[in-house]
Amino acid sequence: MKTWQKILILTLISFAIGGLYLLSVWKHRQDPGVIGRNNASQTLSQDDLVVLRSFFPAHFDDLQRLEGTTVWMQNGYTIPYFPYVGGQVEFSKRVGLIPSAQRLDVKKIVKASVPANVDDGIEHGSRQALAVFALPGSKGLFATPIGAMQGNEEAYYTDILFFYDDPHAIYTHWPKDVWAAIDAHQVKQGMSERETRMAIGQKMHPDGEKEGDRTVTYDQDGKHWTVTFAKNRATTILTTIGSE
Repeated sequence: MKTWQKILILTLISFAIGGLYLLSVWKHRQDPGVIGRNNASQTLSQDDLVVLRSFFPAHFDDLQRLEGTTVWMQNGYTIPYFPYVGGQVEFSKRVGLIPSAQRLDVKKIVKASVPANVDDGIEHGSRQALAVFALPGSKGLFATPIGAMQGNEEAYYTDILFFYDDPHAIYTHWPKDVWAAIDAHQVKQGMSERETRMAIGQKMHPDGEKEGDRTVTYDQDGKHWTVTFAKNRATTILTTIGSE
């Protein structure tokens, strides 16, 4: 097939797709009620409209772009971190779980074999990839797992674990008092479920499927929060320490 014939076929396909789209729009406009119902069901909040950067790392070398950058923990209170001393990860000295929205200044990305008795929230594989980072105002370096390798298989979770931009600059529409509670890892009445997760983490046990109208229990590294939401606003907040 000649080049001009290929171009002609592609052009015809494009016109056909465009024609179907215009026909669909025309039909919808004949029934204002349909448009009204669709708009009502597709109403987006300001939270839904924020843009979160991703880079889909597929190989260990892809992770090198994080070195020298700053990230913020998105999946709060789910992933542990360990001291990084003398080029080694001290898996036996778990520091804790990384809090929500915590700033991490990434220094380098390393590989390490993880002892079988260490549960760090990510499959061990033959080796794990770990981000070595510094915490603002803290001395020393720490490491946290971000993926694993097993033979030819590799899996990395940085897009799930981290914000690549300061969440304060992402959710600029959240009120100052809400951000003050989030920065203190606290929940206050009136906060939404998303704001609550940003404050006390993603390890949660909801009693229903409808977000914003249910009771959710959060495990904040041993501190348990039970928060009841109505119309996506926290109405009742209870806290306990230790086992539920």
